[in-house]
This record gives sequence, structure tokens and C-alpha cells, in this order.
Amino acid sequence: MPSFEWNARFWRDFQRLTPAQQAEFLRVVQQFVDDLRTGTHRPGHRLKGVSGHPRVFEITWDPDGRAIFERGREKRPGDPHVIWRRIGSHDIFRDP
Repeated sequence: MPSFEWNARFWRDFQRLTPAQQAEFLRVVQQFVDDLRTGTHRPGHRLKGVSGHPRVFEITWDPDGRAIFERGREKRPGDPHVIWRRIGSHDIFRDP
């Protein structure tokens, strides 16, 4: 099972989302976890690297909703560890 952590900045960003946005992000995260288990990614999530930031990726959770994460050191052997860095609109790319 993949492990996750949210840094303080992500948590502040998350709290600024509406309850509906928070719920949608959490729904997409569950799909993301399922995809990590199978080694596939849904095209609708538009998972890709963030330009100029190696090991940092974005995932789409809404038409203007993005979350930025990085792969961290595994907490359990063989299970990916994701560190959520930012969440919000395209504005988060100014400082991922």
C-alpha cells in the first residue's frame, strides 16, 4: 500500500479549497492509489513532471485543479511514498 504525507504548505492550500473541491481531490487520490498499486495511470489525471523540478510531478483533479507531489523514500520496501507539496489552481506552479 503506498504511503503519503502532506507538508505544511499543502495542508494550508488544502484548507483553502471548498468542501466540494476537497472531496473531489480525495476521490482522485483514491484512484491514484489504485493506479500506483497496478503501475498504471488514468489519462484523465494528466500525470506529468513539473518542468525544471526533477522528481516533482503534477496530477489534475479538476479542470483548474492541480496537486503537486514528489516521490519520497519508501517507508515500506516496494511501496511508493508520495509527498504532497501544493494543491490549488494553476497558480501553484509559480512556486511548486
